[in-house]
Amino acid sequence: MVLGVFLGPLLTCLLLLSLWKQNSQRRNLSPGPTPLPIIGNILQLDLKDISKSLRNFSKVYGPVFTLYLGRNPAVVLHGYEAVKEALIDHGEEFAGRGTFPVADKFIKRCGVVFSSGRTWKEMRRFSLMTLRNFGMGRRSIEDRVQEEARCLVDELKKTKGVPCDPTFILGCAPCNVICSIVFQNRFDYKDQEFLTFIDILNENIEILSSPWIQVSSRRHRKLLKNFDFAKHYFLAKVIQHKESLDINNPRDFIDCFLIKMEKELKIARLPTTSAD
Repeated sequence: MVLGVFLGPLLTCLLLLSLWKQNSQRRNLSPGPTPLPIIGNILQLDLKDISKSLRNFSKVYGPVFTLYLGRNPAVVLHGYEAVKEALIDHGEEFAGRGTFPVADKFIKRCGVVFSSGRTWKEMRRFSLMTLRNFGMGRRSIEDRVQEEARCLVDELKKTKGVPCDPTFILGCAPCNVICSIVFQNRFDYKDQEFLTFIDILNENIEILSSPWIQVSSRRHRKLLKNFDFAKHYFLAKVIQHKESLDINNPRDFIDCFLIKMEKELKIARLPTTSAD
């Protein structure tokens, strides 16, 4: 009884504090639907058709509006004109990346997707330069795409004209092109290593696309487990590439990255000289 009497006012105070902080924050943000404490606007979203929900919100609040996914606000740009104005007309101002605690906990803001600032710019510049100018050794990216297109056609021929759901193999094709660029070789569509990788990738996309990720600790644990698998998978590939690396004949993206790292390390080890 005494505990209940104590917890009641405490929870009420915490709820009021949450509402006050939320309302104070909303004054500086674009308009949007009123969020609920803790869960935000999640219950106002149709999780089976989020794009429809966003379209409906844009009709009420305009092309730029705010949604709360849990306790965190997200500013939504809806429609071509709003996105163009942000990413093209004001590209420099919108070049930064917000924090993503689940990914930051594991990836430490490295790479291209989850990094920001100088790291993101350098990684993006290197990736674009490598993909555009180098062509991955003696095989161009176009060659790899054409090879995968032939494999895709062969896979479709196996259906012998019987109606089928092509979603899986159509998803495998671009993934295999990326694998060919990054790992040098493509995978058979029935390769177990490839299927495991595809399943984890699809699961991560599903989790990251869900509004419930903001409030579900179970999904956090699953995502971190998948990230851990991916880390060890790529690390094994990197070790294999180091053992057979030929700096004069890079085979794929990993080789190019290792060569770039070695050059940067050599530059860092050079003695500095000062003018007399």
